[in-house]
Amino acid sequence: MYKAYIAKLSYDFKTLRNLLAKATPPRSGDYLAGVAAANNLERVAAQWVLADVPLKQFLNEALVPYEQDEVTRLIIDEHDSVAFAPVSHLTVGDFRDWLLSEHTTTEVLTSIAAGLTPEMVAAVSKIMRIQDLILVAKKCRVITRFRGTIGLENRLSTRLQPNHPTDNPAGVAASLLDGLLYGCGDAVIGINPASDNLEATSRLLYMLNDVIDRYAIPTQSCVLAHVTTTLKAIEQGAPVDLVFQSIAGTQKANDSFGINLNILHEAHLAALELKRGSLFDNGMGNNCMYFETGQGSALSANAHQGLDQQTCEARAYAVARKFKPLLVNTVVGFIGPEYLYDGKQIIRAGLEDHFCGKLLGLPMGCDVCYTNHAEADQDDMDMLLTQFAVAGGTFIMGIPGADDVMLNYQSTSFHDALYVRQVLGLRPAPEFEHWLQQHGIFNADNQLMAQRELPALFKPALQKLTGGGNG
Repeated sequence: MYKAYIAKLSYDFKTLRNLLAKATPPRSGDYLAGVAAANNLERVAAQWVLADVPLKQFLNEALVPYEQDEVTRLIIDEHDSVAFAPVSHLTVGDFRDWLLSEHTTTEVLTSIAAGLTPEMVAAVSKIMRIQDLILVAKKCRVITRFRGTIGLENRLSTRLQPNHPTDNPAGVAASLLDGLLYGCGDAVIGINPASDNLEATSRLLYMLNDVIDRYAIPTQSCVLAHVTTTLKAIEQGAPVDLVFQSIAGTQKANDSFGINLNILHEAHLAALELKRGSLFDNGMGNNCMYFETGQGSALSANAHQGLDQQTCEARAYAVARKFKPLLVNTVVGFIGPEYLYDGKQIIRAGLEDHFCGKLLGLPMGCDVCYTNHAEADQDDMDMLLTQFAVAGGTFIMGIPGADDVMLNYQSTSFHDALYVRQVLGLRPAPEFEHWLQQHGIFNADNQLMAQRELPALFKPALQKLTGGGNG
């Protein structure tokens, strides 16, 4: 039992799981689940106690029983004790101080990543301010490769998301062209299909492959169908670059998604065998998985196992880490105000997710987003976008007008990517940057060039879309 005495009041936290939940900054999902602190005094008491918990305790007290949960087994069985050794003597509070130290460099953080568990990084995030989350995440550097190099210092990539409510090829192509002309798409050109079936998935895969090949774009495509649909597409010879799947932090939640670790392993091997990545000096670009997560996903399936939603989210990163993904995206405000009520909660959650994922060695992006029934607006998203980029985020979304007409939520636009790159001096992935400059979309200073007419590269495509004309 974990105890604290504050203002003549006694607080008892019966388990580590209970303590973590009570120490979490307020969010609507934890109140909905009945695990949140009753008030700020109880929350501070829990944070105080949590700061004194040894990091080793997280290896001795499983939050979800080892025998009942394959995510727990993954976390425990693959823990690297050698990588953990430099911080194994620390408490959660000591770990926070160590992370913030100027002596804790990018190289040091990289060396301990395999020794950290999701519960450890979730715990320390709960006693950190936003500036702490930003400062430490900024020091983490996670580099992945497929046809481009993602995650280099002073770079910010974008997922070009040309969704369409009916998967209409002309509509998808128009949004795709628009995004490319704003310098978006170096992380991935990724479509959420309106119909998650093999025929629709394959049609979009062939279309994206044709665009990437025709214009020699150094990027990768992904159709965000269920992993089993993508496996069928691979079996039929479809041009699959990245395999997508939404994942969560408990076995029960992943069951609700229709997945388990064996299915993800099968998909990972199938994608690797295609060898569609480019050759680099250090070998082939073989980071071929794309995962999405979000605080509240396990709770929405009644599969949170008594965990607070942020700890549950961090556990999903253990699943992602297993398969060495090119990209991991926290779709932070997508599930709705039942889980993250307003802009303040969304901002905090997005920065927590980025911090935790980066510490665990993942290439973290953020869909800076909200639903229209949340107490949030685009000003809140500008705050999260800017703070996320300052923190060294790997990628963001690029959506026409920041309004996804298929998924019906608000995210970030092509212009938002231009803004944050310009303000912070960030650049696209180097291979994609060269392509943009080569075709006169960006100038040598990575500024968008004023186009009096469409670059010659794309004129045939526009004529096809419009049925003729000179562009």
